[in-house]
Amino acid sequence: MEHRDPSKSVNTLDRIIHAAEGKITAGISPTSMMLAYIDWAIHLANSPGKQGELIKKAMKKNSRFLSYVVKCLTHLGNDVDNQRCIEPLPQDKRFESDAWKRLPFSLYAQSFLLTQQWWHNAITGVNGVSKHHENVVSFTTRQLLDVISPSNFLLTNPDLLKVTEQEGGQNLVRGMQNLLEDWGRSSRGEGPVGIEAFKIGENLATTPGKVVYSNHLIELIQYSPTTDKVYAEPILFVPAWIMKYYIMDLSEHNSMVKFLVDNGYTVFMISWKNPTEEDRDLTLENYIDLGVGHALEQVSSVIPNKKIHTVGYCLGGTLLTLVAAALAKEDNSIIGSITLFAAQTDFSEAGELMLFIDHSQVAYLEDMMWEQGYLDTKQMKGAFQLLRSNDLIWSRVLHDYLLGQRAPMNDLMAWNSDATRMPYKMHSEYLEQLFMNNDFSEHRYKVHGKPVSLGDIDCPLFVVGAEKDHVAPWKSVYKIKHLTRTEVTFLLTSGGHNAGIISQPGHPNRHYRVSLKKRSDKYLSPDKWLESTGVKEGSWWLEWERWLVSKNEAEKVAPPKMGIKGSVAKSLIDAPGHYVLEH
Repeated sequence: MEHRDPSKSVNTLDRIIHAAEGKITAGISPTSMMLAYIDWAIHLANSPGKQGELIKKAMKKNSRFLSYVVKCLTHLGNDVDNQRCIEPLPQDKRFESDAWKRLPFSLYAQSFLLTQQWWHNAITGVNGVSKHHENVVSFTTRQLLDVISPSNFLLTNPDLLKVTEQEGGQNLVRGMQNLLEDWGRSSRGEGPVGIEAFKIGENLATTPGKVVYSNHLIELIQYSPTTDKVYAEPILFVPAWIMKYYIMDLSEHNSMVKFLVDNGYTVFMISWKNPTEEDRDLTLENYIDLGVGHALEQVSSVIPNKKIHTVGYCLGGTLLTLVAAALAKEDNSIIGSITLFAAQTDFSEAGELMLFIDHSQVAYLEDMMWEQGYLDTKQMKGAFQLLRSNDLIWSRVLHDYLLGQRAPMNDLMAWNSDATRMPYKMHSEYLEQLFMNNDFSEHRYKVHGKPVSLGDIDCPLFVVGAEKDHVAPWKSVYKIKHLTRTEVTFLLTSGGHNAGIISQPGHPNRHYRVSLKKRSDKYLSPDKWLESTGVKEGSWWLEWERWLVSKNEAEKVAPPKMGIKGSVAKSLIDAPGHYVLEH
């Protein structure tokens, strides 16, 4: 897709309209959605065989449901519950309580599940519909059906009715108070309830350190040593530009930075600037040069003549691999190893986020960003919430507004509400070149005018995927094992995109799988790998730290001095610095 220069655009009115629409649609293109439904509807209208099959299925489901109703009403036998028409999917926990097995609630649940299943049959398997449009229609219809789930309403939810009766309706009073409070905080631009208890520099991002370098795009933090001797080779973290870095330095008990410092590592962290309208023309290459490139140079100034062990999280990992591939072509890379947390380098199967990215959607996002110069955090949040609407939307409606209960705020939730913006030009380039066109994994992406390839990377990799990751599905992350020719240790952890990574020692109910792929090993599919790799209990951080030890120089040394001689940071300021505090 050709990049559109806003200064030459003759469609200013259209862009203004689209930008206004985007504030209502959470950044989702209505045109893209309509194209998907039109594709499906036209092909279904021209498929009489499929229509006949759907009619038969509808009749069959109605017959099964009516038979079930009769059995329930006449109390035939004692195993009516075992003769239900349909069972919910294993991940669907909405109807798992025993109360849903009693009349009339069992009928509500069975009717809804049968309807949901029929619509799935109607939407999928229509010949001629593009796979992307089928996925969009299937996903969107599922969200619409979730709206009318009987679990979402007072009169059709037995668990909710029981609580309401026991509390004399006080849960609904609290729920209304919660709703009004949330609406008020949202309208005033305030964070969620309870976030006031978490302060950056007080109980978040408290690992001691100094900002030793800064430019227009980053602050570079060097953390203070806590051991008399340290490993000779340092670690540099590259977080995603969409997130504040302190997910890796949350509270003291689950700070990855503190974990490493306490184990004798010299740790550096990139803290990204939160871009404003003035930064609209920052490019992806600016993030490569001013971000990762300058950080590597400055770390080498502090600890010269040593390899740097790099860590990239999510989009930060994608950015890091671009830099590593470019440096590898020069045959003098200072990168000693690469660790990737939930980071994709091949976007051909990027999971359900692909539902929101096509040419129409990218054009729509560009119009939104063109008006304000960036993509706002609220405009990104809508898509992520829709991906897990049962968990992030309807469960909250039920829990906060109908049951009148508040889930206590924790440090990870506080961090999650503190996202950053993305500049117009850079994000457009990322969406078009990396996400949609998949230029990097297909050897078309250029850094400084030269094409780069994952196959050029020759340092060892430690790659972490998460079982329940909706943002970077682990099977997509896994592909790097076969896109590179180097040694790759792949680890699959329990949990999701964030909670799976923050898996400190002592965290309950954590497990992982891990294996090493040598250069000469043959291809093994993700499913075969999962089947053949045993489960280990506990935190994967310990596994990773052992790997880091094996890649570092054996002899420990005295900690390096804090700061960089001649740095543009005239005087060292304390971590967490200034950029992380920007809103």
